[in-house]
This record gives sequence, C-alpha cells and structure tokens, in this order.
Amino acid sequence: MTSNSKKILLALILGSLSFILMQLFYTLEQSLLVAILVIMVTLWTNEGLPLAVVSLTPIVLFPAAGILNTSQTAQNYANPIIFLFMGGFLIAIAVEKTNLHKWIANQMLNIFPGHARGIIFALIITSGLLSSVLSNTTTTLLLLPIALFLTDSNKLKVRLALGIAYGASIGGILTPIGTPPNLILFGVMQEMGLEKIAFAQWMWMMFPLVIFMFTIVGFILSSGLKDTKITSELNIPALNSNQKKVITLICFLIIMLFLNSPIEPYYKGLGLNDAGILLSAGLILFAPPFNILNWDQDKNNIPYRIMFLFGAGFSIAMAFTETGMAKEMASYLLELTTLPVILFMLIVAAMVTFTTEVTSNTALISIMLPIVYEVCNLAGLDVRLFMIIATVCASYAFMLPIATPPNAIAMSSGVVNVKTMARYGIVFNLIAIFLTVLVANFFWIHVL
Repeated sequence: MTSNSKKILLALILGSLSFILMQLFYTLEQSLLVAILVIMVTLWTNEGLPLAVVSLTPIVLFPAAGILNTSQTAQNYANPIIFLFMGGFLIAIAVEKTNLHKWIANQMLNIFPGHARGIIFALIITSGLLSSVLSNTTTTLLLLPIALFLTDSNKLKVRLALGIAYGASIGGILTPIGTPPNLILFGVMQEMGLEKIAFAQWMWMMFPLVIFMFTIVGFILSSGLKDTKITSELNIPALNSNQKKVITLICFLIIMLFLNSPIEPYYKGLGLNDAGILLSAGLILFAPPFNILNWDQDKNNIPYRIMFLFGAGFSIAMAFTETGMAKEMASYLLELTTLPVILFMLIVAAMVTFTTEVTSNTALISIMLPIVYEVCNLAGLDVRLFMIIATVCASYAFMLPIATPPNAIAMSSGVVNVKTMARYGIVFNLIAIFLTVLVANFFWIHVL
C-alpha cells in the first residue's frame, strides 16, 4: 500500500468513527456532515490528496449525503469574495514579477536604524505589510534569506526568523485579502445578510491592533540583543519602469478603495463593489500601457487551489447552517453568554487562537463563524463583532511549526527549534488574545 493510500485510508477510518460517534447525539445529516468534514480536514492535513482535489469534494459529497444540493454547494465556488482575492493575487503576481517586493524590503531595512532592534522592527513591519497583500508563505520565503544574510549571530538569526514569521501572521489581518479567514468572514457575512464592511473600514479597524502587535513583538524579540552587531548592509536599486507602473496602479487602487468606503452619515461612498474594483485593477495589468502580466506566462501562478479552498470553506459554513449543526453546537456555548460580555469575548478569542495551532485556520473559521452567529443571535450579542474577533484570532498561530506556513518556514531555516518557538509563541498568543478583546471592546464596537 502506497503512502498516499494509507493517508486516504486513515481519513476514511477517522470519518467512519466520527459518524458512528455523532449518531449517538445528532441527526443522520449532521453526523454525515461531521464525518465528511473529518475526512476533508485529515486529507488537508496529511496531504493524502492534493489540496484542490479535497477542496472540490463537497460538490460531490454534500449532495450525495443529502446535506446540500449540487446548486447550493457549487454556487459557493463563485462567491464574489473569491474574485476579490483573485484581483489581489494578480496584483501580487505583478509585484513579484517586477521584483517590487525586494525594493520594498530593501527600503524598509534602510529606513530603520542599523542595530539589532532596528532590523528586527524593519523585518516585522516589512513582513506584515507585504503579507497584507501577498501570500504569507511567499513573504516569509522572500525575507528569510535576506535576514539570515544580515548577521553572523545565531541568537539574532533566531529572533529575525521568528520576527518575519510572526510579522507575516499579524500583517495578514490588516486587509480583507491578507489571509483566508478574512475572506471566509466576508463571504459568510454576505451569505447571512449582514451589513458588509468596506475595505477601508476593515483596515481602519485593524490598524491599531496590528500596530500594537508589531510593537510588542518587536520589543520582546529584540530584548537582550543590545550588543549584537549587524554584519551586512543592503543597497537599494533604482525603480525601473515596470515597478513604477505597479506602484502607480496600487496607489490608484488604494485611493479607489478609500473613496468607495462610506463614512456615515457624511459620505455614502462610490457605491461600487470592492471585489469589482480589485479584480479590475488585476485585469488592467494584462492591458496597455501596463503589459506587466501575460496570460500564457502567468496563468500557472494564479492559486486556483486556494480559490477552491475558499469555495470549500463557504460550502462548509452553509452546510453547518442548513443542517442545523451550528444551532446544535451553539447551544453548548449559549450558557457561557450569561458571563460578562468581555469575559465571553476572551473565551471565544482563546478557543479559536489555541485551536488554530493544530488545525487549518480556513476549516476552523468555516466551522466557527456559523456557530458564533447562532450563539450571538440567541443571546442578543453583536454578531459582527464576535465574528470579527473569531476571524482575527484564527490568524494567531505563533506556537507551533505545524500551525501556519510562516512558522514552518522559520523552522526549516535551521536556526529556530520548537522549544524556542513555543516559548515565545504562547506569550504572543496570550498578548494577542488580550489585545484583540481590548481593541474590540473599546474601538471596534464603536466603529461597527
């Protein structure tokens, strides 16, 4: 039996056991949903099948199990949020293709002081800003070799590698397209008929939290490095014409997104769809006068597998609602809503933060959002506020290398061990939970 066959068999066994166990408590449809979800999460985790293949299985399995019909399931793979992501990724491809990301990294490294603390802050902020529009995996892969080139000190190399990984995770929450859970949230909110959050409004809400996290992570990672020296400096190349074109387009895109964001009751915005604006910006890159992207050359760089993953996430969220599974699971949490609101916020934030260390954040948030929606509806709490808290906390995976690709890449550098990552990670997890609840309670609640 091949390795992949064993992985698929393991998924089927775990799914079957889950089905048998769930039959003791839930309906047939709900039990089948849990079994299918266990199979999918197992295959996503052990890579028994390609990610894209696993992500497409709901279109077959949900109708077969009587959970959703084919039309209901398939429509999730054409959710407008997916095209928001596609537009953002086309811009990201252009940034990488023109090496604009290297220019940005070099600029940031030269802006900050040339000592250990300055370089750590430069890399954290650079990693975060790039990760807000690029894949956090790509960002970490780009910056890690640059960081390790800057010093001969192993102690500093550890802090730089962790700073890049953590910066990428933190920066992902800054924009709606920065990380998959954010896009899942936007899609689920649209599906639930909740008032949408504009692109600029989301960035305004996340900005204080991101700044606080950058600052705290930077100061903690740079403590005890006062006498550590930087051995190398980077030269900043001049911008070429293609890089200038991409920067111009990004600036125009930012202006359009801000103009499209309403400021009630003073300004209603342009009334355009953010997904349409972002996709338009991505498509323009194929046309004159830009001519940055070429379909034949660049089509293989478009992450269709991630788009299918989003579709699977939206399908799972819909299935949890349609089968009543969200209400069933929400009933267990409902008793906790009698606690003070801020304490319930802490419970939700902590539950998501520590669970995402050992499971896919996309799968986790697809399950959690319908549950949070039902709990808040039944308890009369602010639905959007709690859904945002859960979503943001799904990006806080600082403890384990298996939790997120940036952590795994930092670990693969050979300078970071699990013990060190876990020691720093649990501190940052706790700080992130506390800060998220603090910002939510004193800022987000007034902005929404």
